[in-house]
Amino acid sequence: MLHSLVLTGLIFAAYVLLIAAPNKGTFAVDTVAYWRVDLASPYQGQVGDLGFFAYSPPIALLFAPFTVLPQLAFVVGWYCLLVAALLWLGGRSFLMLLAFPPVAINLSDGNIHLLLAVAIVLGFRYPAAWSAVLLTKVTPGIGLLWFAARREWRALAIALGATAAIAAVTFVFLPTQWVGWIAMLLDNAGTPPPPPALPIALWLRLPVAAVIVWWGARRGLRWTVPIAAAISEPALWPASFAILAACWPLRRPVPEGPSAEHGYHAADAGAPRNQAQRATA
Repeated sequence: MLHSLVLTGLIFAAYVLLIAAPNKGTFAVDTVAYWRVDLASPYQGQVGDLGFFAYSPPIALLFAPFTVLPQLAFVVGWYCLLVAALLWLGGRSFLMLLAFPPVAINLSDGNIHLLLAVAIVLGFRYPAAWSAVLLTKVTPGIGLLWFAARREWRALAIALGATAAIAAVTFVFLPTQWVGWIAMLLDNAGTPPPPPALPIALWLRLPVAAVIVWWGARRGLRWTVPIAAAISEPALWPASFAILAACWPLRRPVPEGPSAEHGYHAADAGAPRNQAQRATA
């Protein structure tokens, strides 16, 4: 059964990447915003327009040097990064992830969801990686409740502190852009996205995501964090669920309780418990 599902998914991926997206002219469509971002005025236009850049000024600053490249060179480099993310997340099982339809759709449009999946996985060991989530999609940062639920206050402080530091430093050089970004977020808050996004309001999804994270954190189930992050995306596009690729490397449970206070590291998540841990679990 599993092999049949994977084969079906791979056929779908091949169709989307090689036939549907190229024929519709939508292949790498989201990379247009990254390639031609105007750092001087990055938030001109309307959300949803082709090439509209919706991420924070530090991300605009990150992309700005690459705008000098020919578009084809940028797209090739970007897709090398996305494929590397897929390989890193899936390892020897990367074909299983490619067979997951949202991953194929994400690869066809070139959005950053696979990179956010990498950031979430890394964020368990290097909490500063959460800044990539908070400074792009913002609301999937609800996954940080994991640290609060497990009383990993140091990790939470690092994640928020790194984000705040990046914001503070870039605000010194890009104050107008920061004001423009915040104004853009406020202006578009509550605006329903067009199809094929699912018409479920963010204010309804965020509490559900919070409950999922908290429940998973108390049971050491790290795979609940990417689920909550996907649910709390600003808009539920089909490609948004590519973040769920992070569930694969996070599938093993971690020891229960406030792990950070007992020297826990994410790299130890897959290690078997010793006799004392099993006796007290």
